[in-house]
Amino acid sequence: MIPALLLLVGAGGHALACIDVIEAQGGFRIRGLLGLPEEKGEQRLGYPVLGCDEDLPAFAQPGTNALVCVGQIKSPEPRMRLFVRLRELGYILPAVVAPTAWVSPYARIGAGSIVMHGAIVNAGAQIGENCIINTRALVEHGTHIGDHCHVSTGALLNGDVEVGEGSFIGSGSRIKEGVRIGRRCIVGLGATVLSNLADRAILKQTG
Repeated sequence: MIPALLLLVGAGGHALACIDVIEAQGGFRIRGLLGLPEEKGEQRLGYPVLGCDEDLPAFAQPGTNALVCVGQIKSPEPRMRLFVRLRELGYILPAVVAPTAWVSPYARIGAGSIVMHGAIVNAGAQIGENCIINTRALVEHGTHIGDHCHVSTGALLNGDVEVGEGSFIGSGSRIKEGVRIGRRCIVGLGATVLSNLADRAILKQTG
């Protein structure tokens, strides 16, 4: 069976990591990338940058797959905007899971999300739409991650944690079991979260 074509929206550093996962996963053939206007005609790991966001309607033939490959640190807005636009244009938004990741058959991964190399998503966990579960992150049993979140490299989310829509969980951070993190929060690099965080809370990095 010929793998389906996949258009990558974004051509920065996160897109490179996504390419690596997609090639290893083997379920898709990368059609190319859409980046900034000045990036058109460039190459990313051998794949062409075909255009920019304004060209999304031109590539939206029926049955076309797309993945948002823009990174997320300070704000989820760019990824949210692109995800909504892709859906409006009728793109298929598959979830992509690295073959080196473990996703329990009792977990759920939402449309347009990517689970990177070495990540673990355990039983009963739910990952929303358009999320990044980055390299070696741990999402324990019963944890719910809202739409448009980024769980960064090496973050540890213990059991029954809830993360609200659009939140960022920094690299190496640790979230105590049962903690609830609100919408649009930022948990900094290496931070330890022992109690609930209100919407739009910012917990600074350690060190």
